[in-house]
Amino acid sequence: MGAIEDTILARDPRGIASVRPYLPPDFCTQAARFALAHPGTVLIATGFFILRGNAGETDGPPGAAAMGYALQELGNTAYYVTDQPNLTLVRSVAHDPSRVIDFPIADHATSRTFAKNLLARLSPSLLIAVERAGFDKERRYVNRFGVDISHTSAKVDYLFLEHPHTIGIGDGGNEIGMGVVAQHVPKEVASSPAVTSTSKLIIAGASNWGAYGLVAALSLECGRNLLPSVEQEKEWVRRLASLGAVDGLSCQVEEAVDGFPLEENALTLEELHRLVARETAAAKEDTREHHQRGPHLAP
Repeated sequence: MGAIEDTILARDPRGIASVRPYLPPDFCTQAARFALAHPGTVLIATGFFILRGNAGETDGPPGAAAMGYALQELGNTAYYVTDQPNLTLVRSVAHDPSRVIDFPIADHATSRTFAKNLLARLSPSLLIAVERAGFDKERRYVNRFGVDISHTSAKVDYLFLEHPHTIGIGDGGNEIGMGVVAQHVPKEVASSPAVTSTSKLIIAGASNWGAYGLVAALSLECGRNLLPSVEQEKEWVRRLASLGAVDGLSCQVEEAVDGFPLEENALTLEELHRLVARETAAAKEDTREHHQRGPHLAP
């Protein structure tokens, strides 16, 4: 099992780790290598509307922002895709608010046309979904209580259904990407799992942590720490709460993510920073020892 994957699944309030046996053990590393193999313009979809809270949630936008910053650092051009209920939230954490695209909440035909036109205009090399509701088998959006929330969500699945290079990140079985494991998602995790698949899938106890796991894997592949600081993450969550974002479990406006207050929520990112530091230092030491031995003495 991978250390990054262990870290982002160490706390699992919904039980999504039950589908881990059906994914590669190093699913974050595989997703990172996939992302590096498809550089260029990247669309990052996020924003999940919480019906009981009548607002978007704090899980998703920080992870999307972390991905955007990391991809920009690696020379890519990152755009964010969301819808009207989440627009202000995503703009508040995006590295460039002008690159947040408002996907309309509309019927299937209109949505499909918008998706095709957007893909034609931007020609993205990669699509990533971070905590974004995905179609169930009836092409509805269903929350964790089994309630149809289709009227609150733009049908951004059509972007992913039209593109060959995609990554999904989720924590509850009802997000874009979960089609990869839909048949294995227990009913107590998601009563109507999402069936929209992606090329690579990342699962985590909270979707933000899944995005950080992908950034940590990118960091190890590139030999530089691309993760946001712990204080940056706390600032993102505070900013979202100040704008009315709700915790996805309590459905209340609070500085928390999926039931985890700021300090407890930060533990996962702190551990990922330690992991990246350890692995990067070890890799540098291996390189140093190799040069000291000389290539002709290498075993």
